[in-house]
Amino acid sequence: MSVLWTLGAVAAATVSVVGIRAVFARSKKITDYPQDTVILHQIGRGRYAPSLSPFPLKLETYLRFAKIPYKTVHSMKMSPKKKTPWITFNGVVISDSSFIIEFLNDKFNVDLNKHLSPSQRATARAFQKMVEEELYWALVYSRWIDKNSTMTKLFPKGFLYSHIVPLMATRGVKKALYSQGIGRHTEDELYSIAEKDIRALSVFLGDKQFLFGDEPCEEDCAIFGQLAQTLWQLEGSRQQALLKGDCSNLSEYCNRMKERFWPDWEQCIMGDQELKGFINWPETDTTVFKSSE
Repeated sequence: MSVLWTLGAVAAATVSVVGIRAVFARSKKITDYPQDTVILHQIGRGRYAPSLSPFPLKLETYLRFAKIPYKTVHSMKMSPKKKTPWITFNGVVISDSSFIIEFLNDKFNVDLNKHLSPSQRATARAFQKMVEEELYWALVYSRWIDKNSTMTKLFPKGFLYSHIVPLMATRGVKKALYSQGIGRHTEDELYSIAEKDIRALSVFLGDKQFLFGDEPCEEDCAIFGQLAQTLWQLEGSRQQALLKGDCSNLSEYCNRMKERFWPDWEQCIMGDQELKGFINWPETDTTVFKSSE
């Protein structure tokens, strides 16, 4: 059967694997959700960041920034569009992190960019699209294709996760990279594109606290979601070396976002504990998070 593989970086890759869902713990059907609370459906927590994927981290950071009450449900279940993350809100299902944010902005009358000029809003969107539509694919390549990948260190120990899972995922990732276009380049060309993107973002950020000064904007959530994966969950990569070297202001930026919106970061990651299975967390968070910021 065809299953959308979403282990962190493979949100866009489809692989044909018979019985693949048997690899993961089955989730129970939960229907008793609180009213007027966003139910965030996403894959589980990462080892060193609250998600293995940049898009759930983007969305959850936005929810905290916007002070919107939400509850997290961890599972491999996809939305009707075969995407993750996705939300339910009072019975309404919305897919895709950007469409979700648009929906919630309208529903809760939120504008996290009210301090930006029209020109700044346009610039913010351009940088978001750069990291989500281009830099993201370098992250995918680094995790699943690069021979020096350390992706399996984020998984539980054992032959299944060190050999079988990467083998099955890699086939779909190669097709996705080729279809997107970036997979048609050589490795050096691909990483050259990623380096230029990172350096451009670093130059624009400069010594500012956030993209446009002392206060973050909506697009900071998306950029943080992408960079956090590189900084904390892409060990030994060329991109991480840049963030820790010439573009260290981006590392400092990530830490500012983390401190502001994730005071419970350590409680939302798996860390170095031994994982018994890929889904190794409570299916549903027991408390509703509401930012006090």
